[in-house]
Amino acid sequence: MRQKPAVHIIDDEIIAPLGWGTSANIAQIKQRQTAIKKHKISAENFYYAALFEEEELQQNFKKLSFSNAEDFTKLEKLFLLTVHQLLERNPINLEETVLIISTTKGNVELLENAENSIPEKSKLYSLGKTIQKYFNIKNEPITLSNACISGGLGLSVGKRLLEENAYKNALVLGGDVVSKFTRSGFQLLQAMDSEICKPYDKNRKGINLGEAAAGVLLSTEIQNSTIQIVGEAIANDANHISGPSRRGEGLVKAISSALKEAHLESSAIDYISAHGTATLYNDAMEAQAFGRLNLQQKPLTSYKAHYGHTFGGSALIESILSIKSLQQNLLFPSLGCSEIGVEPPLNIQQNLEEKKLKYALKTASGFGGCNFAMIFKNLMYA
Repeated sequence: MRQKPAVHIIDDEIIAPLGWGTSANIAQIKQRQTAIKKHKISAENFYYAALFEEEELQQNFKKLSFSNAEDFTKLEKLFLLTVHQLLERNPINLEETVLIISTTKGNVELLENAENSIPEKSKLYSLGKTIQKYFNIKNEPITLSNACISGGLGLSVGKRLLEENAYKNALVLGGDVVSKFTRSGFQLLQAMDSEICKPYDKNRKGINLGEAAAGVLLSTEIQNSTIQIVGEAIANDANHISGPSRRGEGLVKAISSALKEAHLESSAIDYISAHGTATLYNDAMEAQAFGRLNLQQKPLTSYKAHYGHTFGGSALIESILSIKSLQQNLLFPSLGCSEIGVEPPLNIQQNLEEKKLKYALKTASGFGGCNFAMIFKNLMYA
């Protein structure tokens, strides 16, 4: 059997209301900060979300050489800034690089004022075309949209393409912004908390919305990385359009497959970055799945009370944070859980803690029954 090349994490970038750049985000997380705030919809209505300050976004975007900034949407600007930072630090051969865009909604806000035709930029593939054109990337971009696991799916697809020697490098982007469309949808589902969300807490009520963009550079050619992807899988529980399997069937299958590829038992996992949306059924389902795989005692973090749910960006952002945990041998705190409210009880990481970490498991789940699992290895402890 042909030996597949190892896929390494070379660099990353997070642009979020919590901080501009990965280092700024990590600093805020260590200080137990949240970007979630109360925002007005009308005189009587409000919601809690992590949103960009428009002026801050425009100031950062001015750093790029655009004479026509008004031609780009908010999400396009965030992706362009993310790629710019990654390529500035890593002068890779773009002819050997694939661009992968992960998003759940893209520029869906453009449909709000559309009348008789669908704006071209509202089509998901247009995001990839915009990035490809600006950075003169030769290969056709790949656009992925699979609910809330989209960012993780982008990493999985990038890894598999590199393992098949289709490319040497992969630029994986994930992101979404909050619009009236997304806000209205979750309000109708009655899935939003009227306060800052409480993942896994007994009194959890639902999600907060968030917006962000993130990027990861994968490579089989560059060997100066300390982090390798050793296992990943996607599985669907086919349970319901919005509700997960109560026993976590799809998540169990995804984690089990990722462990099998990594040639690991669940006991080898040192840390879990979970989905943790703070909705009633998602958190309960995850607890069931982790319990079935004897992972319930592993230190576990949800980052949703830091960022809100950033949809297409969430699994990618949280993968980056998992990588930083490994590199820094630190367990980052999970905010919002004061009284555990799932069965079996999970080991929610309450404080910043130093710990030797070799393997981290990242999971995500989403509408339609999709589930994602990925295992990162810290090569410093190979």
